[in-house]
Amino acid sequence: MMDTLTKNARVERPRTAPKPKEDRHFVTALARGLEVLACFRSGDKALGNQEIATRCRLPKSTVSRLTSTLTKLGYLIQVEESGKYRLGTATLSLGSAMLARLDVRQIARPMMQELADATRSMVSLGTRDRLSMIYVENCRSSAALTLSLDVGSRIPVATSAIGRAWLAAIPERERQDFMERVQELDEVAWPDIRDGIARAMDEYATLGVTCSFGDWQKDVNGIARAFQPGGGLPPMAINCGGPSFNLSKDFLLNEVRPRLIDMVTRLETSLLR
Repeated sequence: MMDTLTKNARVERPRTAPKPKEDRHFVTALARGLEVLACFRSGDKALGNQEIATRCRLPKSTVSRLTSTLTKLGYLIQVEESGKYRLGTATLSLGSAMLARLDVRQIARPMMQELADATRSMVSLGTRDRLSMIYVENCRSSAALTLSLDVGSRIPVATSAIGRAWLAAIPERERQDFMERVQELDEVAWPDIRDGIARAMDEYATLGVTCSFGDWQKDVNGIARAFQPGGGLPPMAINCGGPSFNLSKDFLLNEVRPRLIDMVTRLETSLLR
């Protein structure tokens, strides 16, 4: 399952944020350094300069200078045997500080665990990062076989239920910009991806959730609902899913959907207090 996740994640190649010509405050070197850190995925053991250069669409010589600098600062660790790089402890401190201050996780977790136990599924809270949704909280039922994903895992926005819920919650212009980026990456798959997103928008309007029944992975089903966490944070989403043999389409829509909608409604109410 994680091999497939990693393969899917690598389709996305981070792009340096566009630098307007008149923006004298944009520091290109800093942006490129952050792109190098962002190209690492949860399934990666270590990456070489050439792999990083390919993902970031940067010259290998530039990447070599960046990885050397980031290693000296503790953001990367070079593995002596292979010469490749792993994320260093300095990146851990940044991520841990962010998660610790994300109050929505603490409020959502008991509700998520309750839903996971009641539906024998995996319930996850995610936020968008580039073309992926990244899990910031995860709850599993102890009574069922679930997906081997955890906090920090990434799944594609365009084909997953949780990603489609995020798409349903953002303004139309932002959604169109996002879809143009997805189309640029894979023109061949784009018609199916576009149709899946359009179908998800209709589902969200009629059912209150977005769905992915074998769209992300053939043997995985899921539904999701977005919400506004407040505090200046962008929209987030919560999904409920698992292996298709354990969670059928009918079960998710008829049994899980009302529970998920109710849970997200209660969460939004709690966040407003």
